[in-house]
Amino acid sequence: MSTPAAERGSTTVAERAVRRIAERAATEALAPGEVHVGRGSAAVRGRRARVGVAVTLPYPTVLDEAGERVRSYVADRTAGLTGLAVPSTRVRVRELRVRERSEGAVTPPSAGAKGRAWRPWSQRRVPVAVLAFVCAALCGLLLYDVVSVHAADRSPARWRAHLMDWLVTRGPDRGAWPGAAMAAALFLLGVVLLVLAVTPGRRRLLPMARPDADVRAVLDRRAVAFLLRDAVAETPGVTRVRVGVGRRRARVRAGLGFGPPGPARRAVAEAAEEALAACDLAKPLRLSVRVRTEPAWRAPAPSADKSAIGVAGSTRRGADEPTP
Repeated sequence: MSTPAAERGSTTVAERAVRRIAERAATEALAPGEVHVGRGSAAVRGRRARVGVAVTLPYPTVLDEAGERVRSYVADRTAGLTGLAVPSTRVRVRELRVRERSEGAVTPPSAGAKGRAWRPWSQRRVPVAVLAFVCAALCGLLLYDVVSVHAADRSPARWRAHLMDWLVTRGPDRGAWPGAAMAAALFLLGVVLLVLAVTPGRRRLLPMARPDADVRAVLDRRAVAFLLRDAVAETPGVTRVRVGVGRRRARVRAGLGFGPPGPARRAVAEAAEEALAACDLAKPLRLSVRVRTEPAWRAPAPSADKSAIGVAGSTRRGADEPTP
């Protein structure tokens, strides 16, 4: 006599086993070695399971696409191996990791070296667009007049005739100041264009140290100023902080409301140096720190030990003095 299938017993899959399966499945979602998994989580309720994993994805990658691939693969793989329904799968991307280079890849000499990061170049769209529009308008106007003279047998435009006469009579070689002024203006315009062409621009961005040849990162000078201000503001006794960050120097001005100035200045300098070191800039900024006492500042009171020593010393001197 056979026992009905419903009465033969049940198979229970432990939450620990479901968690291990989900973690293993996450490492198989992308190419081998690209996904690193931290400790996951799993909750089993009857024939349903909810799982979650924290992963480290390769950089660069599209986060939403890679996360969706990991989530769907973990859900399908866990459901297939455990026989449970997995309606909810949570994937948390905790960090990105730069892909490791192959053994045959050649690393440039400048990769990973501080101080070798290039500043980002500005595209300067507005100056280029304005200059291109002005040049195109002038060239189009001149071309129209030349074509109308040679093709339609018309007389040249008055503005061109007057311009030629003016240049002939008042050119730079004639010694007249208008021609010399125009020549100087054109020369300055050429210098400005050359400066724009050979300088990177984007002066508000500071390049960070490059950990890899394919990674380039920058920090806005205002962000560095905010970090310095927050770090210095936590120093005991400091009530007011002003920070200015340039391309080569950072200036910190702090107001001291209470406490001794010497230790406070050392604490402010240490906090600012730690904040700058945490920014990991390619070219470290020169730090200038100044701490001034506020108008309401008062000198710290002497400690109890020094007061007791002073009182004892005065009492002893009074006892040693001869009685008149």
